[in-house]
Amino acid sequence: MVLKKELAACLRSKRSLSQCLCETETNMLAIVSKYQEELNLATAHEHKVVDEYARVYAEKEARGRVIDSLHQEATMWMDRFSLTLNGSQELPRLLAKAKAMVDTYSVPEEIHRLLSYCQHMIDLMAHIIRNR
Repeated sequence: MVLKKELAACLRSKRSLSQCLCETETNMLAIVSKYQEELNLATAHEHKVVDEYARVYAEKEARGRVIDSLHQEATMWMDRFSLTLNGSQELPRLLAKAKAMVDTYSVPEEIHRLLSYCQHMIDLMAHIIRNR
């Protein structure tokens, strides 16, 4: 009789432990699922950050190429302008001739402003070339 009681107690204990094991397994699976979801979100965020970095870096590289190209173009034009100013007085002479014609004939105000602008640009470029 004592052995039957002990066996019954063992069976109840076994069932109780089995039930606790099932609950623990369920809890562990929920925890693993939660961390798997967090890992997936972190991985998605990492991919987004990597893509954004690649996009920004590509834009920076493209901007650098454009700036280099513009710098080369400006240098080329400054060199050409420098040759024009230093090699001859053709440009200032042509401007003086145009101003004389404007003073002789009645022309719209826009022509006067254009010639003033041209004179300003010639003076500005000459200054830039001298201080290069």
